[in-house]
Amino acid sequence: MTSIKSPQEIAAMREGGKKIWGVLQMLLSESVVGMKLQTIEDHAQQYIKKEGGAPSFSTVKGYSWATCLCVNDQVVHGIPNEYVLQEGDVLTIDIGMVFKGMHTDTAWTKLITTKDESTYNEEYKKNARFLQVGIDALEKSISVAKAGNRVGHISQMTEKTIKDAGYDVVQSLTGHGVGKKLHEEPLIPEYLDKPIERTPLLTPGMTIAIEVIYAMGKGTIVYANRDGWTLSTRDHSLSAVFERSIAIGEGETTVLTGS
Repeated sequence: MTSIKSPQEIAAMREGGKKIWGVLQMLLSESVVGMKLQTIEDHAQQYIKKEGGAPSFSTVKGYSWATCLCVNDQVVHGIPNEYVLQEGDVLTIDIGMVFKGMHTDTAWTKLITTKDESTYNEEYKKNARFLQVGIDALEKSISVAKAGNRVGHISQMTEKTIKDAGYDVVQSLTGHGVGKKLHEEPLIPEYLDKPIERTPLLTPGMTIAIEVIYAMGKGTIVYANRDGWTLSTRDHSLSAVFERSIAIGEGETTVLTGS
């Protein structure tokens, strides 16, 4: 059942969301050629502790890390390891924090490069465009996430924006409610899987994490290694995730994981 949050709980999520967004920005700025994924994880642990929170992802049974770090064709749940970021890699940092008993969840994908945009070759331009489409899809999806609309409006917008650009959504993964737990109802699919009127109604007090999860090729995913967590695109095409936690209000929607 969807959990409606009190004004006090939403205020705690707004405070925690601002903090974890700041942590994410620091991690993204540090994620450069030569950086180890494990170092990003170590810094995430330190920054979350400094902000007075605890890692959300460590509350998931069997998962002991603060981040999920995915490179190139890896989609979600990448375990931090000793991999060293290379020129041209595409890195997704997914991270969440518990603050004052409330969770917020956010993710962003970055092109790892020492190059200036003005010097991008065709491959870099293609990858940069791929990432920009995901950012646009997230912004458009948030714009329809308002009281009186339904979850289907979000899913429809995500799917349309991604597919109109020639890419594919990952249908087997979803956004989700967030708050007292990291994962709550309702699920927010990446595509419209039923008539909009049959999808959950968005009402004031709902807090959700909208995720744009998509691939440059096909959105079919598989377990690509033996760690039991990391999911990658079956066709090894590039993948990205853009995610923000939001709160549905009476008159407006508040982005919780933002500056």
